[in-house]
Amino acid sequence: MDQRKLGSQGLQVSTLGLGCMGMSEFYGEIDEKEALHTLQVALDNGVTFFDTADMYGIGANEKLIGPFMQQNRDQVILATKFGNVRNEDGSYVGISGRPEYVKEACDNSLKRLGLDTIDLYYQHRVDPDVPIEETVGAMSDLVQAGKVRYLGLSEASSETIRRAHQTHPISALQTEYSLWSRDVEDEILPTCRELGIGFVPYSPLGRGFLTGQITSFEDLAEDDYRRYSPRFQGENFQKNLDLVQRIQEIAKTKDCSPSQLALAWLLAQGKDIAPIPGTKRTKYLLENIGATQVTLTDAELKTIDEAAPKGSAVGERYAPESMKMLNR
Repeated sequence: MDQRKLGSQGLQVSTLGLGCMGMSEFYGEIDEKEALHTLQVALDNGVTFFDTADMYGIGANEKLIGPFMQQNRDQVILATKFGNVRNEDGSYVGISGRPEYVKEACDNSLKRLGLDTIDLYYQHRVDPDVPIEETVGAMSDLVQAGKVRYLGLSEASSETIRRAHQTHPISALQTEYSLWSRDVEDEILPTCRELGIGFVPYSPLGRGFLTGQITSFEDLAEDDYRRYSPRFQGENFQKNLDLVQRIQEIAKTKDCSPSQLALAWLLAQGKDIAPIPGTKRTKYLLENIGATQVTLTDAELKTIDEAAPKGSAVGERYAPESMKMLNR
């Protein structure tokens, strides 16, 4: 698989990464054996960019993938995140960007992962009560200490990105971006490009909606957090399903799956973009990897844009309380 540069500090990752969150929480039943097999198949097929966070499974995801990262340390680029604080019972505490917490969270992640260094360390959500300069200053100290190689932010506003980048070079911004979440095209993506910051889209398949595999609300397990997502509820569900059906029709003309079309469209938006579609199953991993072989002409990209224009998805990306934590 080809490599893409993120930022100007030397970070290179596989064109397509792998989001590991669902291997430990949020998307229904957990199968750790299948998850670990999926990690190996990903690496065998050229995926070297793996994404986790300390909040996924309240540390369980880092513990799960840690041994695999140790065994393949010279081949993988590992990204993890801090900032979303949870109690051991899973309840949400809040966001912390306090310098002392940053360093404590990093040490805890390194311990769970069993590693000496994190390749890419993100602030998962911006703490509105702590100046970004203080948070990134503490993250910079981690780079100086050799505990972290590159810095990133997630769901930060254009102004915050600029201030953070002045404090210490930011290599990557991770924010939701897909055919049904294109708002970053207004300010966020242009800011990253102006500053030379790479862009890592999470949920590039619309939390699975763009795969075409979800056709009714009942397809979601009882403990699947998407049941509480506005885009999966009520009339929004059917309207968004209509959008997916348009994507499916275009995919048929390319002899590819809707997932592959959606990812190919995203990859075509720029060489500074490295999506991290998440999956815990080998079947879907291999399907996603197939997107790197799908080439779209300018005419086909225009057709896709017309079928899924900016703002075409119905409903907010998250529930109201979670939306308050974005673009700070």
